[in-house]
Amino acid sequence: MRYFLGADLGGTKTHVVIADETGQAVGFGEAGPGNHQNVGYDGMYHAMHAGLDAALRASGLNAANICGAGFGIAGYDWPSETANMTETINRLGLSCPYRMVNDSVPGIVAGAQDGWGIGLVSGTGCNCWGLSADHRRVGRASGYGFMLGEAAGGTELLFRAMQMVNYAWIKRGPQTALTPALMKAVGAESVEDLLEGYTSYRYPIGAELAPLVFQVAAEGDAVARGLIHWAGCELGELANAVIRQLEFESLTFDVVLAGSMFEGGSLLTDPMRETILRVAPGACFVRLNAPPVAGAVLMGMEMGGLAPHAGIRARLIETVQLVRQAGVR
Repeated sequence: MRYFLGADLGGTKTHVVIADETGQAVGFGEAGPGNHQNVGYDGMYHAMHAGLDAALRASGLNAANICGAGFGIAGYDWPSETANMTETINRLGLSCPYRMVNDSVPGIVAGAQDGWGIGLVSGTGCNCWGLSADHRRVGRASGYGFMLGEAAGGTELLFRAMQMVNYAWIKRGPQTALTPALMKAVGAESVEDLLEGYTSYRYPIGAELAPLVFQVAAEGDAVARGLIHWAGCELGELANAVIRQLEFESLTFDVVLAGSMFEGGSLLTDPMRETILRVAPGACFVRLNAPPVAGAVLMGMEMGGLAPHAGIRARLIETVQLVRQAGVR
C-alpha cells in the first residue's frame, strides 16, 4: 500500500493528513500557524513538523512510507520565496517528491468537480488563483488587497463602509444607516467620535464587522446594498483577471467559492456571477465544502505517480472529515 501526504499551512492553523492510495485518510495532525510572513521560516517548520508528527503517530507510519506530498502554504506569494520554502520543507526529512503552492490552490483541487478551475476567496481578505486542467499552469491575483487594488474581502468592505460614513458626515454622499449601526457596534458617542476613533485606531473596525454591513443592507439601506454590490463586482473582476491569464474564457470550468463573505448570499454573489459570466459564459459556481488539505493530499498523489480518479477523491474528502473528528477510521 502506498501512502501520500497533504499539508495546509494557514495563518491560524496547520493541518496535515496522510492517506493511502484508495483515498482512505489514515492520519491527521493539527498545529499552529504556518504562514512564514507571521511566524518566520522556523515557525513554519515547527508547525509542519508538529502536524506531521501527529499524523504519523495516528497512522502508525513513518516518513519513509510517504510516496508523494503536497503543501498548500499561506504567504507563498513570490518566486523569490521558493528557495527558503524548499529548504524549510526539506528539514522534515521526507524522501518523496513534493509540490508546494499557495494555499488557495488546494481548495481548487478539492472543490472543483474535475480538480481544476478558479478558486475565489473572500473572507477577512480576498484572493484568487487558477489551475489549468493539466495542473501545469497557474494564474493568480497578488492577494494584497487594497494595497494593489484588489477587492473585496471583509477588510476591504469595511474600509469602503467607513468611507461612506465619512461621505455622509461631510455631505459628499447620502445618509446611511451604517453610521448609527457602526457607532453602536463600537460604542462611539457621535459620528465625530466614530471617525476620530477609527482614524486613531482607538476603535478597531475591520472584517469582523462585515456581517453588520450585510444586516444593514438586508434592512434596505441603499448605501449598504451598494457596497455589497460593489464587493460582488470586484470579486468578479478579480476572477476575470485570472480567467484571462489562463485563457479560460471559452471553457466550461468551476469557480470554487471559499470564505465567510459568501455566506452573505445573493446580494454579493449575483453581481459576482454576472461579472464573471460576461467574460466566461461556461463558468459554474460551487461552494468549497471539502477541507483544503484534501486537495493537498490529491496533489501529493499526483507527485507520487498516482492519478486519483473521482472515487478516490470522494473517499478522501469523506474520510478526511472523519479523521479530523475522531482519529483514524
